[in-house]
Amino acid sequence: MHAFERALAHGGLSPVAGVDEAGRGACAGPLVVAAVVLQGGRRRIDGLTDSKLLTPARREELYAEITECAHAWSAVIIPCHDIDRIGLHRCNVTGMRRALAALDRRPAYVLSDGFPVPGLDVPGLAMIKGDHVAACVAAASIVAKVTRDRIMVGLHERYPEYGFDLHKGYVTRAHGSALAVHGPCPEHRFSYVNVGRALRNNGEVDLAEETEGEVPVEDSTEGARA
Repeated sequence: MHAFERALAHGGLSPVAGVDEAGRGACAGPLVVAAVVLQGGRRRIDGLTDSKLLTPARREELYAEITECAHAWSAVIIPCHDIDRIGLHRCNVTGMRRALAALDRRPAYVLSDGFPVPGLDVPGLAMIKGDHVAACVAAASIVAKVTRDRIMVGLHERYPEYGFDLHKGYVTRAHGSALAVHGPCPEHRFSYVNVGRALRNNGEVDLAEETEGEVPVEDSTEGARA
């Protein structure tokens, strides 16, 4: 997991920042993007991997260790109405730039999960399943996931009828049932097909097959947040 950072450091490209997001596939709640610059040596954090492969308790443990031991870390929260207004992908890319800019330590190289981050003033590499193979990207995925899960638990207190504390805003049968009964709340992404249908049908929606995948958007447009 630390091989990429070591290789880049040997080439004079250090420190290395990893950047990843949580909530891209949800139909409610914010998108959270995190960036992390890890330390090596004795401060190396063991057990880092894709946040989705960890139990909630283990994610919390690693989150505490990352935020205590990392050279630098940041988390950017992008609200649902920005996703509706601007578009998911460009919110994601802009969020990555903002998270990297918010680091206390400027990276010499950036590893991102899935797709490149244009507009950076340092070189970078987009990695397929980066949170499986690069420690700093895995750390960023954990920070993003824990930050977003805490937000969704907080939203459950405001909107308990949707069960945000359980499914965290992703598409499940329970979430679909709640949309069918109550219609969407202000924390739903109204540009998403299932949420828009719930609104148009006055709370009657088709129950989607349980998944954590992104809900397709009808006639979606993308833009960048300034």
